Amino acid sequence: MTAKIVLVEHHDEPHDDLACAFLARKGFSLEWRRPFAGDALEPPGPDTAGVVVLGGAANVDQMDQFDYLLDEAHWMEVCLRREIPLLGLCLGGQLLAHILGAQVAPHAEGIEEFGLYPVQAISDGTDFVPENFHAVQFHSRGFDIPDGAQALARGALFPNQAFRYGKRAIGIQFHPECTLPILHRWQALTDAPWDKPGTQTRDEQDRLAAEHLASTHHWFEQFLDTFFDLPTVDAF
Repeated sequence: MTAKIVLVEHHDEPHDDLACAFLARKGFSLEWRRPFAGDALEPPGPDTAGVVVLGGAANVDQMDQFDYLLDEAHWMEVCLRREIPLLGLCLGGQLLAHILGAQVAPHAEGIEEFGLYPVQAISDGTDFVPENFHAVQFHSRGFDIPDGAQALARGALFPNQAFRYGKRAIGIQFHPECTLPILHRWQALTDAPWDKPGTQTRDEQDRLAAEHLASTHHWFEQFLDTFFDLPTVDAF
């Protein structure tokens, strides 16, 4: 039986992100689920090696408008109870924080992050990210660290950038899966938040991407390799 990774997406987009590409190369069977388009989220079976919940434009505080997010939250709770390795990226990380009882909310000053921003590890005897680490960000909300979770990384504009809950769940605010073509697609969106405080200019994004994206991808591939291949994530 081929081990399966379930990837939950929130938009119709090409499956060209780094998580998809790397996990396929590792030999996992990838199952894409689209709750926003009516896909049912089946309980994880014995062949489910892990779950990745990706980002999206909907927000946790808009569940009354996007009721599929409520279904996702309930399904993620099942994954947690069954100790399925669960990785939440941006909206996925916010959903994980929410089901663990933490607040997810806009920045108090209306700041948004769109571009590549420095992320630092929180010193706890392990280093979650290396020094001079920059990652793609595209969000208007941030999460608090849930009770009982361990903070892993911090940023300047949105302080909470990653946390671990137990040994099999990690929530990340930034987008390590974002490749240069994806960043360019996001830059071309009609609703890209160029006028929002905190957003970088296109030139700054392109400069920082040329400088940092390759090392960010190298880190993420190492992270995925460890997170989904080991019985625990104690390495982080």
